[in-house]
Amino acid sequence: MIRLFATSLLLSTALAAAISTPAQASELRALMGNIMTAPTVDQLSAKCEIYVDAVGLRHDAILGANAAPDLATTLTRFDELTALLNAGGGEFALYREVLLTPELRDAAGNCEAQLSNLGSTISLSRPVFDRLSQIDGSAADADTQLYLTETLASFERSGVALDDAGRARAQAIREELAGISTDFARNIAGDLRTLDVRPEELTGLPQDYIDAHPAGDNGLIALTTATPDYEPVMRYAASDDLRHRFSQLYATRAWPANDALLTRLFTLRQELATLLGRADYATLALEDKMLNTPEQVEALLADMEAIARPAAERDYAMNLAVLQEFQPDAEAIQYWQRGWLAPLVQQRYYGFNPQEARQYFAYDNVRDGILGLTEELFQVDIRPWDTPVWHEDVDAYEMYGADGQLIGQFYLDSHPRPGKYTHANMVPLFPGVEGSAVPLGALVMNLPDGDHTTGLMEHSQVTTFLHEFGHLLHGMFAGTQPWFGQSSFTIEWDFVEAPSQMLENWVYDYDTLARFAVNAEGQTIPRELVASMNRARQFNAGMGDMTQLGYSNISLQFHQNPVPADLGAATREWLDRYATIPTPDYVQMQASFGHLDNYAAFYYTYRWSKVIADDLFQQFSAAGLNDTETALRYRETILAPGGRRPAAEIVAQFLGREVSL
Repeated sequence: MIRLFATSLLLSTALAAAISTPAQASELRALMGNIMTAPTVDQLSAKCEIYVDAVGLRHDAILGANAAPDLATTLTRFDELTALLNAGGGEFALYREVLLTPELRDAAGNCEAQLSNLGSTISLSRPVFDRLSQIDGSAADADTQLYLTETLASFERSGVALDDAGRARAQAIREELAGISTDFARNIAGDLRTLDVRPEELTGLPQDYIDAHPAGDNGLIALTTATPDYEPVMRYAASDDLRHRFSQLYATRAWPANDALLTRLFTLRQELATLLGRADYATLALEDKMLNTPEQVEALLADMEAIARPAAERDYAMNLAVLQEFQPDAEAIQYWQRGWLAPLVQQRYYGFNPQEARQYFAYDNVRDGILGLTEELFQVDIRPWDTPVWHEDVDAYEMYGADGQLIGQFYLDSHPRPGKYTHANMVPLFPGVEGSAVPLGALVMNLPDGDHTTGLMEHSQVTTFLHEFGHLLHGMFAGTQPWFGQSSFTIEWDFVEAPSQMLENWVYDYDTLARFAVNAEGQTIPRELVASMNRARQFNAGMGDMTQLGYSNISLQFHQNPVPADLGAATREWLDRYATIPTPDYVQMQASFGHLDNYAAFYYTYRWSKVIADDLFQQFSAAGLNDTETALRYRETILAPGGRRPAAEIVAQFLGREVSL
């Protein structure tokens, strides 16, 4: 997932800055400064004010100019201020996700909301819009014309054409929504729950997991809902009762606190859509996507269901057959048995034992292997970056091109700790400036920490790491553009998951895994083990797709219908429209479903991007996964353009045809 920021300007693809000269660009990047690694609350507030003041200066310059509006002044100043808003949103989102005390995280969240509100004010400014709309871009290059067109369209979607009262209400709605987003994320990150279990209940779990979880003075083992604790239990614990209890704890995180916030969020979004003349918020949110109407999304879900359901039914039958070997009277699979059954079926029918595989995936080796794969595939050099970091677990790196030029810098904050963001995302921080500064980003994840003793990963976690690293590569390779409003993730939002999902294929390739997948004795992962992994790869894909379609349905339905009185019941109903295993009444997943805030009505992005990703990968599977010519063509055609060209256009250029379901 990519952390999506900042202002109501995010309804547009114009997120960063365009600078008319390198000197101006350099000054703007210097104004953004560096990531603060040990800030105080006062220092966070002071940095926030730097952004606010700098945005205000550029806003005033747009309106105070006597000359006729043009690209070199008016659009440049607008792009500078949106660059500052976006960089500030990224920087303070990182602080909110990773800083060590609630006070610091709250201060960061407050700045996020302040910058979002400032952006909303600008997006509803009729004087700013009027100046921009007077620009004559007819003689400009195609990139600039597209950028100007999309900028004006974003103002119109924000509500700039409303009367004074309408714009004031739109601004008030967006300000309240910004505060809700901060509180919603805080509740999820802050609700780390603990389950005390008896040592014998860990039967079935890998020995390294058991060794890492000794009993306390009370004779019990404290397990938390952090991912490295939770997922292995749900996958390997023999105790059905333990998995049931742990599932109940995990599925109610941030509930009921976040239900009130979601109710208000959905209500306000619908009010905003109505104010802007749209039938519902889904209609508004999809207007600038590849699939730009709810009807197109619904058609995609229907088409994918037709393909996935028969496979899901076959998956279910195989799971049930194995369950009945353990529980002969079982007539149906229970919600908390899903993860536990998968490795048993993989071993029973495909000869693949995930516990055998995980001994080869120590975090340190996986990290170095992913960096090495990137170096060879994309012809870059990644080196440790000697720079301060905010926690001892954080690694910092620099990426250089084949010509020795610095391309980008990034942080890896990979391991869980109290109060930290609980999932995995890529946080874009600062834009690149040609000749003077490079893009800066961070991966914030929750993976096991260390070597073969403490840091063994599931293969699915290796996949997650490479997925998020794919977002980072997109940010690095597209982070410097002539117009920074077209850099990195300014392409249509329902495309952005495609490059990351495409890259996941490499962790099923033996030659790739043999680079870094070694056990504690230094033995390389066996070729036959990787072969069995690939035989088992598509098992549960049908059920997984149906679950993802359910999540997409939840996302869409909440933004097309009146707000349900019981959010949990509605969520379970919309999920079960697709999911093959019924969702128990105790599940309140909406309360910790962060995508309902960040991705709003377009969670379908993951399924649509997967279609594109699979199509893109055909070029690599034909040429060879390590074919650098194909990789470099992919880098230049798909990643490097950022938002300078529509997604459908660059995909068609790379494939030689349009994308196909």
